[in-house]
Amino acid sequence: MLKQRVITAVVLLLLALPALLASHPGPFALFSAVLLAAAGWEWSRLNLPSTKGAYATGGLMALGCAALWWAGWPVSGLAPLWWLALTLWVLGGAWVLKGGVPGWSTAPAGLRWLLGVLLLWLAWLALNQSKAAGVNHLLSILCLVWVADVAAYFGGRAFGRRKLAPAISPGKSWEGVWSGVAAVLVLAGAWIVFDRSGLADGPSLYTSLQTRWGLTGLVMVCVFLTAMSVVGDLFESLVKRAAGVKDSSRLLPGHGGVLDRIDALLPVFPIAMALGSL
Repeated sequence: MLKQRVITAVVLLLLALPALLASHPGPFALFSAVLLAAAGWEWSRLNLPSTKGAYATGGLMALGCAALWWAGWPVSGLAPLWWLALTLWVLGGAWVLKGGVPGWSTAPAGLRWLLGVLLLWLAWLALNQSKAAGVNHLLSILCLVWVADVAAYFGGRAFGRRKLAPAISPGKSWEGVWSGVAAVLVLAGAWIVFDRSGLADGPSLYTSLQTRWGLTGLVMVCVFLTAMSVVGDLFESLVKRAAGVKDSSRLLPGHGGVLDRIDALLPVFPIAMALGSL
């Protein structure tokens, strides 16, 4: 299993790096659209019974990304969409998690499908607009989610006592969440120091937040974004439990599916863009 995980991670890294470092935004938009199309395929499989519908959803995701790219949306001012995403994730996420697996299972399948497609498109737009702001900005948000996840895992294993959501994800604990928050705050401070070195291609999310809102605002947003990464993770876990599966697919050997890897990113990117637009 470890060998599979390493090989898959290396292959993904080799595919992502040229797209990430390309001066033209097209390669990264294409790479991220392929991932989102795969995630759309997985989402449909988790929520609709039709196999043909899953492939159609993947194609629809790809066509939608192409249409949005052609319209110039990834580099446009899209603040209203980011606030729509924030509302959906905060209010909708609270409602879904409160209802649990039974509540999700009884919701109309078409509504569940539509919600997933909308959230995936919003995440793709936010991802590419962040890339347009600079690789440093994009990486600062990616690393926020990754560091929060890793710290939560090890913090939960070392100190975990109080379960966060045992009916949805028994392994998560409140101690793990706070470990993730602490790690993100350390990351933010270190990244601001790096930004001051002048080596970055533009300001990171953390420098932008500190400049606009000061230290207190930076801390509050980091805590909020870390919390929303947990919501994204729990949301996908809930959907998988409702579908009776462990992974969203087997597209990524050793890792599960694309949704398993990007679930925490889906709320964080558009919400970070929303708060950064203030």
